[in-house]
Amino acid sequence: MPEMTVYPAAKPSAALVLAHGAGAGQMSAWMVKAAQAIAAQGVSCATFDFPYITSGRQAPDRTPVLEAHWRGMLAEARARFAKLPLFIGGKSMGGRIASHIVSQGVEGVRGLVFFGYPLHPPGNPDKRRDAHLPQIAEPMLFIQGARDTFGNEAEMSALVPTLQHATLHIVVTGDHSFKVKGGAKAQGPAFDDVITTACVWMRGLTRT
Repeated sequence: MPEMTVYPAAKPSAALVLAHGAGAGQMSAWMVKAAQAIAAQGVSCATFDFPYITSGRQAPDRTPVLEAHWRGMLAEARARFAKLPLFIGGKSMGGRIASHIVSQGVEGVRGLVFFGYPLHPPGNPDKRRDAHLPQIAEPMLFIQGARDTFGNEAEMSALVPTLQHATLHIVVTGDHSFKVKGGAKAQGPAFDDVITTACVWMRGLTRT
């Protein structure tokens, strides 16, 4: 399996490198569905696995290893999508590590998209993971479930206005996986809302 999987849009206006969360790799159902849906809306998407997934381990690598791998994938993406505005982000941990490398200084990133930012571990709201976020000057979009135990609507609504160029979109009744109340019929529209919000936001930044 290639290290980076590309989902090309027919007529791309931008590209997004989407990193997976801690519990599942790039071929998980949510990641594949999201990447395909993003490409269908005109944004080419690329995904990859962190080393611990490739090695068959369950526990994520140490943060410096994750950051180094993300930088390598970013370099590859810049080459693959050289003519397109490039965005990076991810689901949960993948997005958090993307924010780490941008806060440390990278070139060629138009903005960041967070699908469920892990502000803190569930049940441990004092263990915050946001100290680096104010250092990021690039535009940021946080798509967050209102009931996300890693950072709920109230917590994210307090954080985002303190950041530079940050936008918050709340998935009403959504959890960390964007599963909403209302049964099976409600899940499709909620997923579509998540993807459309991200793609509209990215396309808007390509015009500025």
